[in-house]
Amino acid sequence: MLSSTASSARPSGRTLGLTLALVSAVAFGGSGTAAKPLIEAGLSPLHVVWLRVTGAAVALLPIAYRHRDAVLRRPGLLLGFGLLAVAGVQACYFAAISRIPVGVALLIEYLGPPLLIGYVKFVQRRPIGRGAAIGAGVAVTGLACVVEVWNGLSFDALGVLFALGAACCQVGYFVLADAGRRGERPVDPLAVSAFGLLIGAVLLTAFTRPWQADWSPLGGSVVMNGHTLPALLPAAWMVLVATVLAYLTGVVSVGYLSPPVAGVVANLEAVVATVLAWVLLGEHLGLPQIAGGLLVLAGAFAAQTGKAPETTDVPAPERASV
Repeated sequence: MLSSTASSARPSGRTLGLTLALVSAVAFGGSGTAAKPLIEAGLSPLHVVWLRVTGAAVALLPIAYRHRDAVLRRPGLLLGFGLLAVAGVQACYFAAISRIPVGVALLIEYLGPPLLIGYVKFVQRRPIGRGAAIGAGVAVTGLACVVEVWNGLSFDALGVLFALGAACCQVGYFVLADAGRRGERPVDPLAVSAFGLLIGAVLLTAFTRPWQADWSPLGGSVVMNGHTLPALLPAAWMVLVATVLAYLTGVVSVGYLSPPVAGVVANLEAVVATVLAWVLLGEHLGLPQIAGGLLVLAGAFAAQTGKAPETTDVPAPERASV
C-alpha cells in the first residue's frame, strides 16, 4: 500500500515540477522584451541587468531574512549560486553579445542542457533518462532555427568563449539548485534564490558601478511597438516577473524534476522570447523560427515524458521510511 501511494504521488509531483519549470521559462523569456525599451531609452545593457538583479534581491529580502540560517548551513552553495547562476550568466551573456550576434550567443548559451547531461552522467555518475538526452538534442536543434543562427554567423573567439561561459554558468544554475535539496543540510529553494540574487547583486554592483549611470530614463516613457508607456512598467515587469518569479519557480521545479529535464524545459525561454518580441516589439517571426519553436516544444515534451532512472532505483524500504 505504501509503495502504491508513493508511486501515485510521484506523477503529481512531476506535473507540478513541469508546471513550475514552464512558468519559469515563460517568465525568463519576457526579460529581453522588457529590457529592450529601457536600453533604447538610454540605459546601458549592464545597468539594466544590475537593475533587474538588484530590484529582485530587494524584493526577496524578507525571504532571505526568514531563512538567514542558510548562510551558516551552506555558505558555499549560496555563494556559488550567486556567482554562477545570477552574476555569471548575466555578465557572460552580455559580454558575448558585444562581440557576436545575439542569435549565435543565445544558441551557444542554450547548449547548457547537453552540457548539463554530460556533467550529471560523467561527473556525478548519475543515470540519465533517454527522454532527457533525446529532448536536449531536439531542443538545441530547434533553438538553432528560433535564433536563426545562419544570419550573421560570427566566430569571434572571445565572443564564443563568453557565450560558452554563460552556458557553463547555466549548468551551475541547475546543478546548484539540485544540490541545495540534497545532503545532511538541505536549504530551502526559496532561500537559494533569495541569497543567490542578493550575492549576485553585490557582485554586479562592484562590476557595473551603478552610481555612475544616468537613471533619468526611468522617470520618462518608452515605446513598445508604437505604443508609449511609463518606463517603470517594463522595469517592474523585468524585476518582479522576469526575475523574482522566474528564479523562484525555476529553482523549486528542480526539486520535482531531474536537473537535465528541468534544463531542457528551460529551452522554451527562447521560444517565449521570440514570440513576445513579435507581439510586443513588432519584431518579425519567420517560418524557420516557428518550425524551431515546435522543435523546442517537442524536445521539452520528450524530456519530461522520459522515465527518470534516479527515482526508480531507490529501494522500497527507503520510500516507505519517508
